[in-house]
Amino acid sequence: QVQLVESGGGLVQAGGSLRLSCAASGSIFSINEMGWYRQAPGKQRDLVASISSGRTTTYADSVKGRFTISRDNVKNTVYLQMNSLKPEDTAVYYCRLRWVRKNEYNYWGQGTQVTVSS
Repeated sequence: QVQLVESGGGLVQAGGSLRLSCAASGSIFSINEMGWYRQAPGKQRDLVASISSGRTTTYADSVKGRFTISRDNVKNTVYLQMNSLKPEDTAVYYCRLRWVRKNEYNYWGQGTQVTVSS
């Protein structure tokens, strides 16, 4: 059984910073992708950033230059450093772990609230 535990959300003023962490545990295939998604009220869940086990990264255009995703493969942990936060970054942020080995496997964290005040 795979579990993802997120931490680091909270309330911050516009222009501030937060760092999210997501630790994965259980039987995890070593070649995988970890990512952060977010969902604002009434909106769909969208990709924020993802990183492969080889450290190839992808970012949503809205966060490029402000957010940085990184990972520790030994700890199976992914981080999201969020700088220059804007009120429109307010959402529940979810961690996702994905790999393909014959079948596709997807696991999600419980979500952590990020609120940016203006």
